[in-house]
Amino acid sequence: MQLDVETVNEILGIDDAYKAPTRLMELMMDAHKREDTFKAFLKIDTDLSFDWFHQYFEEEQAQRKTRKQDFTPDSVSTLLQALVGKRSGSYYEPAAGTGGLMIKRWVQDRATDPVTDNGKRPSWMSVFTYDPRNYWYQVEEMSDRALPFLLFNMAIRGMNGVAVQCDSLTRVGQAAYFVRNDSDNYLGFSDIYKLPRNDEVLDFCQLEKWSI
Repeated sequence: MQLDVETVNEILGIDDAYKAPTRLMELMMDAHKREDTFKAFLKIDTDLSFDWFHQYFEEEQAQRKTRKQDFTPDSVSTLLQALVGKRSGSYYEPAAGTGGLMIKRWVQDRATDPVTDNGKRPSWMSVFTYDPRNYWYQVEEMSDRALPFLLFNMAIRGMNGVAVQCDSLTRVGQAAYFVRNDSDNYLGFSDIYKLPRNDEVLDFCQLEKWSI
């Protein structure tokens, strides 16, 4: 199911959807509240194979007129992943939005475990061999509204990677967040750390400069 506006607002403890990005970011940056939030959402739905917030964000948060924000349809995301096929454990996506395409790649990685696949073992063995620490997801998004949902989608799925708030064309960055699941837990959550705005992080994220 895709979570409706009332359900999302209730879990986040807000009375209006426009407050969701700010509130969700607050929850994502608090270790205890973040985990409690994940558990609250998982009581509603445990299917992590798609972006729960697709409809919610598109209807309530997307800035279509001013920033031309729109979502990649789920069917197109599935097709793109099928065309790309199996790859290494590294993934990069500019203009990631709330992470729908990234989630499709994560589902594929867990199902096939290409890092340890020797091309001979049956696909069901990925249940036993998949290790989140073998995979790295680097995503970029400029929108203040989309970023908290992107971080949520990475951390609830136990990903390792970095979410960079930046203009992917000019390479000017606003912030960067390290998402870490330092375990082999197939179902574990990730921690989220805001990285310092220094030259080392600029170089790591391949940015030109920080915004003023």
